[in-house]
Amino acid sequence: MATKKMSFTGGFGSRYGAPLRQKLINAIKKQKTWQKCPHCSKNRVKKVAYGIWHCRACNTKFAGRAYEI
Repeated sequence: MATKKMSFTGGFGSRYGAPLRQKLINAIKKQKTWQKCPHCSKNRVKKVAYGIWHCRACNTKFAGRAYEI
């Protein structure tokens, strides 16, 4: 019997506990949304790699946290 994949953590099934899966869902949602640039204050920053962020408005790259600036 196949299970329905619900979100980013749907593949985990019932493992690891609901609160931990919910924390992971929130972290990934924050990571994938547009972030505010500390240089030009526009919401045009996307994640390039682990801890590396790029603003598409002012074309700057800078280091930050893993999931959010």
